[in-house]
Amino acid sequence: MTQLAESNQQMMRHDWSDQEIEALFTQPFSDLIFAAQNVHRQHFDPNEVQVSTLLSIKTGKCSEDCAYCPQSVRYDTPVEDESLLELTAVVDAARQAKQNGASRFCMGAAWRRPKDKDLDKVIDMVIAVKEEGLESCLTLGMLTEAQTQRLKQAGLDYYNHNLDSSPEYYNEIITTRTYDDRLETLAHVRNAGINVCCGGILGMGESRKDRVGLMRELANQSPHPESVPVNMLVRVEGTPLEAAEDFEPIEFVRSIAVARILMPKSHVRLSAGREEMSDEMQALCFLAGANSIFYGEKLLTTPNPGPNHDKVLFDNLGIKSV
Repeated sequence: MTQLAESNQQMMRHDWSDQEIEALFTQPFSDLIFAAQNVHRQHFDPNEVQVSTLLSIKTGKCSEDCAYCPQSVRYDTPVEDESLLELTAVVDAARQAKQNGASRFCMGAAWRRPKDKDLDKVIDMVIAVKEEGLESCLTLGMLTEAQTQRLKQAGLDYYNHNLDSSPEYYNEIITTRTYDDRLETLAHVRNAGINVCCGGILGMGESRKDRVGLMRELANQSPHPESVPVNMLVRVEGTPLEAAEDFEPIEFVRSIAVARILMPKSHVRLSAGREEMSDEMQALCFLAGANSIFYGEKLLTTPNPGPNHDKVLFDNLGIKSV
């Protein structure tokens, strides 16, 4: 095991340098996976995977210009706009998710920042989801301090707000909100006592240096995000990234392993892009320390393997969903 991995096992760190993270990325693959698996086993059962379900509660007409997102009003994509769902529809979806084995129900709305009148309705959804015996998670865009306090009072368990990429590459992907805007929302969420769900997207044309930068920003948060979704770009017709090159599978697995070593106690989630991953690639990701996925045939607006496929995969690997 490398000295870096041994050091990480001894203490939780929030001062990783680019050079240290680059050294993890460049290890021989077997050494990196071995180190990540050792760290993983210190904090988790290696044969358990936490399962969440993600529902789009308001789709499309977003004013942002995120280059990967088919919900932007700026792009002509196949996504159909939908207004905020009724409470009954959300409750029905939450019940179905629980029946399929999910323990957390995540709700996403395509807003730059929710209006208070919309937040009133979302809070009712959070309360209803928790009454169904599920953990609750939201992703609504930027939040004010007052809004995060309201969500905390409603009992929200997790708030998702991804950094997407490194600070250096970020402006190549998004211009309508800054990196500091994202960090500010994360600070509001943390200060309110809500668990942080924060990760990024790989395969947007970034370099490994940018992947190092993303991991640095995530791992140097104190405390680490409780949940770290690692997405592989889903290329959607009509978005600026529709013609992005395929992302190299082994590099994705390396990124999972690095995330596990840097953030030992975080749930590292395989998120968008699983539809294009082979079972063998996903198995390597679990071996590298991923221990969370989204169940369900759709992630907001993009495809995802169905629960039956995931059940077969879990059975083959001897994995238990929690």
